[in-house]
Amino acid sequence: MTATVTAALWMLGTITSFSVMAVAGREVSHALDTFEIMMYRSLVGVVIVVALASATGSFGQVQTARLGTHLIRNVAHFTGQNLWFLAVTLIPLAQVFALEFTTPIWVILLSPLVLGERLTPMRALAAALGFAGILIVARPDMAGINTGVITAASCAIFFAITIMLTKRLTRHEEIVSILFWLTGMQLIMGLITAGYDGDIALPDATTGPWVALIGCAGLMAHYCLTKALSLAPATVVVPIDFVRLPTIAVVGMLVYGEAIDIWVLVGAVVIFGGNYLNLWWETRG
Repeated sequence: MTATVTAALWMLGTITSFSVMAVAGREVSHALDTFEIMMYRSLVGVVIVVALASATGSFGQVQTARLGTHLIRNVAHFTGQNLWFLAVTLIPLAQVFALEFTTPIWVILLSPLVLGERLTPMRALAAALGFAGILIVARPDMAGINTGVITAASCAIFFAITIMLTKRLTRHEEIVSILFWLTGMQLIMGLITAGYDGDIALPDATTGPWVALIGCAGLMAHYCLTKALSLAPATVVVPIDFVRLPTIAVVGMLVYGEAIDIWVLVGAVVIFGGNYLNLWWETRG
């Protein structure tokens, strides 16, 4: 089995995990707010990370030298993930995923500030295509712009900050250390934000399994994506990741009766075109 085929199989795990997390988040939204969802997701994540680190003897890889960077990264991710969980309850799932695909565009625009990278003409063109795609997806009129669209578009900005700070951390730390501080810090954030009013809803027999799915799927999605990127170039992995959009569109149609909006798909193709053009340009031989 070639590395590309293996990477494709890992991406199948990524696509499945993100889709499961979106459905599970919507299913528990009637009983838990987004802060509670994130708190329980992080709790499940802590248990899994600690168990795996103990089983593999990799606790020694957890570092404390860059806690400030971890904190900023996890505040950004916690904010973005809360916005994402809110968005999946407000607008069609396909629209959420399409707007989430603008994350690489925000990386292009913010990396000169965060990572000191140069904004080249090709990167600027990719960003322009990305924003054209946003306009097609959102169709900015009085009906098109709503809280769900704004929330989904905003989460992409925080995910971009997360990606850039993760890139900085991976220069010095192993994934065990990053995941440990990710789940641990966000569990504390979840406890604070969910419990500030003294009322934290507990999962019951109905919501409990969905909460467990959210925690497991969240970790699995990022692990599968990391494995895929370790086996194949981004120019191979990104087009496969784009399959998430038609997949979640079909899931939304079958599970929730959401109509497949052709303009969401068109806008997503434009966003993907900008992302892929930049990847091709950056990695051309």
